[in-house]
Amino acid sequence: MEFFLDKNGNKVELTFTQRAFQEEAKHVLVICQYGEDWLLTKHKQRGLEFPGGKMESGETLEQTARREAYEETGAFLGELTFIAEYKFTTPAGSFVKAVYWGKVNRVEETANYHETNGPVVITGDILRLRFEEHYSFIMKDKVVEECIKHIHRVQNKNE
Repeated sequence: MEFFLDKNGNKVELTFTQRAFQEEAKHVLVICQYGEDWLLTKHKQRGLEFPGGKMESGETLEQTARREAYEETGAFLGELTFIAEYKFTTPAGSFVKAVYWGKVNRVEETANYHETNGPVVITGDILRLRFEEHYSFIMKDKVVEECIKHIHRVQNKNE
């Protein structure tokens, strides 16, 4: 398990194991890969980030990941792989988020992207690009970095 502080000094615990925390994951972050590119959404306040959100009643985490990816980007995911979980702790409390790697089969335009302005395809080195001003603070933390590195390791192993 890896420990670090976010930009606000909040404790973050990251693990590449499912159900590693006593608290269950009820949120998801979906790292969407679209061919060789990345599919992000443009959050209306935070900027560019991978889709994600909270579980709804009766959903599994996988169903939540697929729904959130579709609602925020119009993406239909094919293969969906668990990557990690992280626990985020603030003075007000904590929550656990599951991170998935989703391979996008196709993207369709929708009438409503909820709290976002819809899909944005990013080509290039996401680990470097994510520090540009128009990216969300979520993209700049160590969770995204370690999960992208994990995806690269899996891809290199499978080549």
